[in-house]
Amino acid sequence: MAAQQIGEAAAPGEPLTLRDRILDAATLLTGRDGWGKVTMARLAAEVGVSRQTVYNEVGGKPDLAEAMVLNELARFLAEVDRAFDAHPADILDALRTACRGILELAQDNELLHAVVSATHGAETELLPLLTTHAQSLLATASTVLLDRITTYDIDLPPAQLAASVDVIVRTVLSHVMQPGGPPEETAETLVWIAGRVLGRA
Repeated sequence: MAAQQIGEAAAPGEPLTLRDRILDAATLLTGRDGWGKVTMARLAAEVGVSRQTVYNEVGGKPDLAEAMVLNELARFLAEVDRAFDAHPADILDALRTACRGILELAQDNELLHAVVSATHGAETELLPLLTTHAQSLLATASTVLLDRITTYDIDLPPAQLAASVDVIVRTVLSHVMQPGGPPEETAETLVWIAGRVLGRA
């Protein structure tokens, strides 16, 4: 699965690695207490390892922040994989299912809520990873979506297809960050846009 390879999030039923446990603990602490309260010492205590072990697994706090975001991204991209697996013959149905799944997942995502609701100080340090410094996130999501879309008969040159995928990813991300309505309604709007961008209206 593309999402599993890129995001390194453990799939359901797979045993958690130490890195997974650290990232899950960091995500839980951030959602509950805020990013400013997350320290390597506190993470070490939560997971039951030494602080040096935490550093060895995830690096410093900026590295931890990016790893957390990419780990959560893997969960969202798993929705994309499931949607495209379920609709191998109809790209619009695949995109509709993917968009709805992503938006529904975003509704209950504690890390996302903590990032978006942050207003000052250290609490805002994660926000750029989803906005102005979101290159890694956008590149990863675009790569996964492009890989899935190229299995369909899309009559666009490679450069235009890549640009179209970039537009779709950025548009979906904007609705994840700031929902404009219920997931089902928003998914229909996003599919309408995607269909025209991809020439499949």
